[in-house]
Amino acid sequence: MPSLDLQRPIDKRVYKGTQPTCHDFNQFTAGTETLALLVGFSAGQVQYLDLAKKDSAGRLFNEERLIDKSKVTLVKWLPDTERLFLASHASGHLYLYDSEQPCGATSPQYTLVTQGEGFRVFSCKSKTPRNPLLKWAVGSGPLNEFAFSPDGRSLACVSQDGVLRVFHFSSMLLQGMMRSYFGGLLCVCWSPDGRYVVTGGEDDLVTVWSFAEGRVVARGHGHKSWVNAVAFDPFTPPPPPPDGGGGDGQGDTPEDPATTPPSVTYRFGSAGQDTQFCLWDLTEDVLDPRPPPPRARPTPGDPPPSISIPGGLPRSLSRSNSLPQPGGGGGPQISPRVPPPAPVLSVGRFATLTLRDPRAPPEKEHKRYHSLGNISRGGGNNAEKPPGGGTGGSRGSLDMAKVLGTALCPRLHEVPLLEPLVCKKIAQERLTVLLFLEDCIVTACQEGLICTWARPGVSVSAGRGPGGDLG
Repeated sequence: MPSLDLQRPIDKRVYKGTQPTCHDFNQFTAGTETLALLVGFSAGQVQYLDLAKKDSAGRLFNEERLIDKSKVTLVKWLPDTERLFLASHASGHLYLYDSEQPCGATSPQYTLVTQGEGFRVFSCKSKTPRNPLLKWAVGSGPLNEFAFSPDGRSLACVSQDGVLRVFHFSSMLLQGMMRSYFGGLLCVCWSPDGRYVVTGGEDDLVTVWSFAEGRVVARGHGHKSWVNAVAFDPFTPPPPPPDGGGGDGQGDTPEDPATTPPSVTYRFGSAGQDTQFCLWDLTEDVLDPRPPPPRARPTPGDPPPSISIPGGLPRSLSRSNSLPQPGGGGGPQISPRVPPPAPVLSVGRFATLTLRDPRAPPEKEHKRYHSLGNISRGGGNNAEKPPGGGTGGSRGSLDMAKVLGTALCPRLHEVPLLEPLVCKKIAQERLTVLLFLEDCIVTACQEGLICTWARPGVSVSAGRGPGGDLG
């Protein structure tokens, strides 16, 4: 197979009057005969192109903007389908299209199919088949991003109202919800096994939500501005087998759980408007917290021990019985773990990302936009009230005053607060794209630069590519 010439694009198109905002290739049908591409635009249209056919002019959906006049925030083919795709808009609506059906010459009329907390689903009334097949009204404000679960059955949506909603796609039923600490949620992704969902948004945090348990299991604080992109690393090595799965049992000594580092179960990354890339580890002690060992019973006649709790008991203790109670008022602090050495790859064309040294002096602070600021780990009054609050009372939104301190939005000290394994400024403009490949990490920024980075722990040869050595 001939090598690709990255200086000569396969196809190039220039648009006037509207700007492309998103795109998606159909991986299911991609081949030598067809390469189906969807492009969403700022004026609301969606274009279908087949790049394998040079003379193909493509098809335009919502051409007259009769379906929706707002910006397309994301387009995505349905998993393992040839013709169906979804398009979300800044209006808060999500549309299901058939690429072989027309859109019609008049505005569509809809019939309510189902509805629930913060969403409604409509079908298009028409005597002949036409687009859109379905219309979803999700939350309030723009629908910023959505993602299918690995099995294609569930759909996670994040909106400007700060709510993550997970639907069973075929039945259109709501499976779970989560509220951001404050502000809108901007990005979402699933773990490779479909057990966890990670979100990022205007609270500068990454939030890990358990799909099976329906609760927030951890938050991560490392960004100094909004988080624009999150992605799981599907190439993270699996955790080691449980005790008894290997070895001959001779000469083995029991390991002390207090000194044995927890194994890394998941790894994900985030990219933000602060131009920083962060890499996070989810370890077993975070996902499966164990209760503290039982205290020794005092002998009769001994005076009761005095207990000193800094800052007193948290006020939300009585409201968070459904949540795991971390030891200490500020929640456990997950220290960075150094991963096992990765195989040496040929990475001369990559810049590098280095592991964060917790003893190194802090980097110069990036200008904060609408950011969370310094998080108090003590669970005091400053940590109880999220800056900016929430917009309660609007259609489909969750009142922050009612959900803060519940399973929908636990307080900062009620769940573990992760620290990034890597936190590095890698661009001059805000980062917009993050992708994990087997041999590198790919990022893109508002400046239009697409960069490849070597994975942490991989040595770099002398001939470095553009971007230099960040180590």
